[in-house]
Formats: sequence, C-alpha cells, structure tokens
Amino acid sequence: MAEGEGLVSVDYEVSGKVQGVFFRKYTQGEAKRLGLVGWVQNTSHGTVRGQIQGPTARVRELQEWLRKIGSPQSRISRAEFSNEKKITALGHKDFQILK
Repeated sequence: MAEGEGLVSVDYEVSGKVQGVFFRKYTQGEAKRLGLVGWVQNTSHGTVRGQIQGPTARVRELQEWLRKIGSPQSRISRAEFSNEKKITALGHKDFQILK
C-alpha cells in the first residue's frame, strides 16, 4: 500500500439476486485483486453484507463493482454503504467469506 494514502473502512449490504450465484466468491476475488481486506457473508433475508478496508481509492473501486457488476449470474438491485470512517490500521488480515 502506498505510503500516506488514507485508509478507510466501510460496511455494505447488497440486495437483489445475490445468493446462490457465487456472489461472495467473486466479491472475495475482486477484493483480493484490489489488495483490500474485510469480509462478506449471506444474510437470512436474502442479501449479502460485509465490510471493506483499505486505501480509499481501492475501496471506491470495490464499491462501484458491488453497485454495478457483481458475479456473472447476479442481478444487483441496490448496494448500500454505511459506517464509513478513516482508520489508521487494517482490522483484518485478508478478505474472508463468513458463513
């Protein structure tokens, strides 16, 4: 990670056809490609939620991916982001799929 580039943490929840379409696996792959950490999991009400941490510009890239792209079979109707805050250190070691 670039020195001096600010780190952020943001929570997210994605609605639509996002379960049973490898959304978590693709989200993990995209996050790792971007060098981000955090987690992703299915919810009991049919959405996918998680947390992203990393350099602001890279986090923005994943937010855009979550809004518009997702996994090939997914149909995203809404992506909501909350609790965004600047952080001084990453709170996760990698990007995990939680059960």
